[in-house]
Amino acid sequence: MQTTDQVQNSKRSTKEKLLNFFRLTASPTIKVYHGYGHTNRITVFGHVFRLSPFPRKQYRQSFLRNTLALLRLFLVKPFSQADVQLEWKGKTYTTTTDADGFFRFDWEDAEPFEKGWLSVGVKAFYRAKPLATSVGRIYIPYSTQYIIISDIDDTFLISHSANLRKRLWVLFTQNARSRRPFEGVVRHYQLLSKAATTDDMPNSVFYVSSSEWNLYEYILEFTAVNKIPGGVFLLSQLKQFSELLKTGQNNHGTKFTRIVRIMQAFPDQRVILLGDSSQQDPYIYESIVKHYPTQVHAVYIRDVFERNYQKVREVLNKIEAAGVPCLLFKESKEAILHSVKIGLINATDAEEKLSQPKEAAVKMA
Repeated sequence: MQTTDQVQNSKRSTKEKLLNFFRLTASPTIKVYHGYGHTNRITVFGHVFRLSPFPRKQYRQSFLRNTLALLRLFLVKPFSQADVQLEWKGKTYTTTTDADGFFRFDWEDAEPFEKGWLSVGVKAFYRAKPLATSVGRIYIPYSTQYIIISDIDDTFLISHSANLRKRLWVLFTQNARSRRPFEGVVRHYQLLSKAATTDDMPNSVFYVSSSEWNLYEYILEFTAVNKIPGGVFLLSQLKQFSELLKTGQNNHGTKFTRIVRIMQAFPDQRVILLGDSSQQDPYIYESIVKHYPTQVHAVYIRDVFERNYQKVREVLNKIEAAGVPCLLFKESKEAILHSVKIGLINATDAEEKLSQPKEAAVKMA
């Protein structure tokens, strides 16, 4: 006859096997997102989960596989009130996760920073009991003239944000490796990343989006596969499975706040803003220009939603009147030529890029 402990272990084993079958784990995990440093301050953030999906390893183009993979990203259970420790240069910093498992470290370090990507160790505990460990990456920017702040959906990744049915269809039927960026957008971003600098000291890139943290690995894989310049991602609040149909919606107000944090962190660098016309980017960028008129160097808005054309054109006229160059464009080639015109991109580099074979991409349907 089985003891109580044996019965409980058997139940746990059965549950674990079932979860593993669906590529989920009930073991506590830490997800550390790309952090960043500026002057003498460093910021690192992430989540601690009770339940989370295993990283995707296979990217076969299958409707069922892609659908299940997307659903798994929203089958998460946050670990609230967990203690999180971060080790940096022999010092230990501690914080606690909030209700949705999110944690944030923000500390000062008087020593000069090594530039580029650095590693940092993170541990989670609950009532002094170890839960999990992980390693994160911190980007320490080079002292360049520009920083780039870009939206994601419909700015470089075709997402149909203005049409929920189409957005969900793309998310459910495609994956991070089968989706493609807009034609020419990779060339534009690569050129901007070395505007007034060199390949070994690129401009910093921040991707600020209304997409949720659930999609972090998805977006990270997409940018890596398509050779879009690496950077720091600042996404929106985690969503639960019941909120899946609301993915990418709302949270536009916090987007303004996230962009302001970046600009305040880098007051001596000029900012290039990139977005699209499907939602609130033009209005958010107009507000940014009002608050930081001398820091914004240029604004680019991809024209993906014809119904908004006139309103967006009026907003961009106001931005131009404030003395900030901006462009409402359909093709990335137009944006590249505009960047050459205002001196962001070297004409020779632009010609070389434009003459190269086009990256695998499609135009928005």
